[in-house]
Amino acid sequence: MPSINWPALLVAALLALAGGTLVACGDDDDGGGGGSTGADEGGTVALLLPESKTARYESQDRPNFVNKLEELCPDCELIYSNADQDAAKQQQQAEAAITRGAEVLVLDPVDAASAGAIVQRANQSDIPVISYDRLITDADIDYYISFDNEEVGRLQAQSLLDKLQEDGNGDGTIVMINGAPTDNNATLFKRGAHSVFDESDLTIGREYDTPDWSPDRAQQEMEQAITALGRDGFDGVYAANDGTAGGAIAAMKSAGIKPVNRPTTGQDAELAAIQRILTGEQYMTVYKAIKPEAEAAAELAVALVRGEDPPGDLVNDEVDNGQESVPSVLLEPVAVTRDNIDSTIVEDGFWTVQQICTPRYQQACQEAGIQ
Repeated sequence: MPSINWPALLVAALLALAGGTLVACGDDDDGGGGGSTGADEGGTVALLLPESKTARYESQDRPNFVNKLEELCPDCELIYSNADQDAAKQQQQAEAAITRGAEVLVLDPVDAASAGAIVQRANQSDIPVISYDRLITDADIDYYISFDNEEVGRLQAQSLLDKLQEDGNGDGTIVMINGAPTDNNATLFKRGAHSVFDESDLTIGREYDTPDWSPDRAQQEMEQAITALGRDGFDGVYAANDGTAGGAIAAMKSAGIKPVNRPTTGQDAELAAIQRILTGEQYMTVYKAIKPEAEAAAELAVALVRGEDPPGDLVNDEVDNGQESVPSVLLEPVAVTRDNIDSTIVEDGFWTVQQICTPRYQQACQEAGIQ
């Protein structure tokens, strides 16, 4: 009886197993990561998010994208990375995803301009790129999905202006705390806000761009504004998102200023911001329905990985990114104050009553009609 070469059989079995895994994930033979799979097969999708200081990315974007991807393509593999606000790290993560066989990149860039190098690398391997939430400029991207970001800035500014006019401060002074200069969305928010403020009787006493959207930097900027303008030298604060609003409010409280008397804007409907709005420390936020945004990104990714066209009613606009007109999915933002938390945030299930109305906020919830 001939002897059995067990080591050779073991190697063959391992190679067969590895080959089966590659086929299941939809990888191509050429190692480039591009191409598509059949409609009944899986594929490999990379989701690359920019940072975690803004709570939404880990609490909303990631889980909603993952859930929809699993629903639409149970056999798809997800490669997930968060760049922690480091553009070089994000480029390394993208390269690693491509090496691992990513067939679609869903990329929310740390730096809208430098992300062009990631797109170029993906283009070389015929890997489509979805620019998620933040527009990647001057690059050959396949789709863009976000909100009307100039409208976000207009909503913030108009809400603040209306409140100041209601309080008799329509010709008062405000502090502007904008977002990160590397984020194209921050540029659009600022442009939208200025389109309102510049036509009003308000004076912009101090204006800052906040690196990395850092709440700590926003707090320092607000401290500088209070020092320059005086404790009574401003009437309201335009903060571009809820993190910077939190920093500005912390600075006011440290200076002995009651934030309830200095209306402050925000964006993203973070849980802490909703609770601040209930107690009057923050005046408003902008609710962007992140679940449909993340789910639409997953729908686009699955269509691309299967070589199909996206659902006919999904793509609803085009946006110029400086190089081309990009097919886009644009969603509508909503201004949220204490008066409509229940009919927006709660009704959509973005945050539940139990999450919002912890013991510390139960009375404020009752007064706002949130039960």
